[in-house]
Amino acid sequence: MTYAVRMDRAAWNERYREKELLWTAEPNLFLVEAVAGLEPGTALDLAAGEGRNAVWLAGQGWRVDAVDFSTVALDKGRALAGHEGVEVAFEHRDLTTWAPPPDSYDLVIVVYLHLPLPVRRSVWRGAAAAVGPAGRIVVIGHDLENLTRGYGGPQQADVLYRAEEVAGVVSERLEVLRADEVIRTVETEEGVAEAIDNIVIAVSSQPGRYGTD
Repeated sequence: MTYAVRMDRAAWNERYREKELLWTAEPNLFLVEAVAGLEPGTALDLAAGEGRNAVWLAGQGWRVDAVDFSTVALDKGRALAGHEGVEVAFEHRDLTTWAPPPDSYDLVIVVYLHLPLPVRRSVWRGAAAAVGPAGRIVVIGHDLENLTRGYGGPQQADVLYRAEEVAGVVSERLEVLRADEVIRTVETEEGVAEAIDNIVIAVSSQPGRYGTD
């Protein structure tokens, strides 16, 4: 989901009520690429929205916890999981005041979470701390460059960022494997457009389920 701190819980709940699925039911393509080949373990989806990524991960065999501050989105996530025949533990949490338990997950994902400074860095630190031995974090977002050169996404510069900012925060605890700008094609009424996203992948160097290569 795109989570802007200016909008309160009631506003997001109302927005999620506008249509059956506010976002697509398909998983984020960059996330799919990022976890390809990993042995499924425990996963945490922060700001999960309607659960598209959490449900997809569960379908791949992951044991998934998914959190969001919109109760409407969580209900829709539960419905999507039921439709797909998978189990996801959906929890009502506000990431501006709550942090996940440390050293607890093989995979932590943060997809299109957009908050102003310093809140977003606090969330990233908490997400990185939740990564267990040899686990990894994947952070995907709308890049700051998208505001002037790309399509869609938040139109407030203060909630956008570059991959280097994420990498600088998560590298306090984890080893950064990738921090890149990426292009996502979007079908619009006017034709195909390009959105500029970014992705950061970092891993724990502690021995565990996964290596760091």
